[in-house]
Amino acid sequence: MTKTLLITGGASGIGAETARRAAGRGYRIAVNYRSRADQAEAIVAEIAGKGGQAVAVQADMARESEIVRLFEETEKSLGPVTHLVNSAGINGRNGRVDEYDAAILSNLFAVNVVGLMLCCREAARRMSTKHSGKGGAIVNVSSMAATLGGRTGSSAYAASKGAVDAFTKGFAREAAGEGIRVNSVRPGMVTTEMTEGRLTDATFRARIESSIPMHRIGEAHEIAEAILWLLSDEASFITGAMLDASGGGYML
Repeated sequence: MTKTLLITGGASGIGAETARRAAGRGYRIAVNYRSRADQAEAIVAEIAGKGGQAVAVQADMARESEIVRLFEETEKSLGPVTHLVNSAGINGRNGRVDEYDAAILSNLFAVNVVGLMLCCREAARRMSTKHSGKGGAIVNVSSMAATLGGRTGSSAYAASKGAVDAFTKGFAREAAGEGIRVNSVRPGMVTTEMTEGRLTDATFRARIESSIPMHRIGEAHEIAEAILWLLSDEASFITGAMLDASGGGYML
């Protein structure tokens, strides 16, 4: 069976590393991006240079019409979407609850939660046997922040990821009899474009590493491998699961 994998937020970080590794395992790859066109095209070129097939498709996860177009363009270029990784996400703005800004909160949840749910809607309409699909597998990238409310100042981000986990459970039950598996991966602190700026601060890095049982920061390829396993037939009896890829979690 031809495997077409759509990765939202696929131009950088965990999404990009998942794209590279998935292409090497026979997936056709749609690399979604919002503003990182050059990075997305570079990944597509890298995959093509190794004999794989990939396309870059721009779409903003905060806009429903663009999400619908993303799936349509992916299908036109690569065939039916059989696998989906929802990796797109933003941090919002760190701060205490009494510093919240409604517009920032709205955008955070629009991208991290509503956009992800709409991607799952589009996937379900294509994968579900109820809609004449042949099934498929979905992995939602959550965060260990969902388990404890996040580190100080990141309660809003943690809440958005908690919503992802709750949705993943519900969707998995709903779709299990229709050939769709849905799971989430919860990374801890990982070196990506989103975190590397803060991790260059030696004091900050040491504090974070001391809070992780393995005493080190994770790497994007380690999360990508967990995602690819959940997408694979090796995980055929697993749905509705939350896989923590976090070096042991937090030590409080």
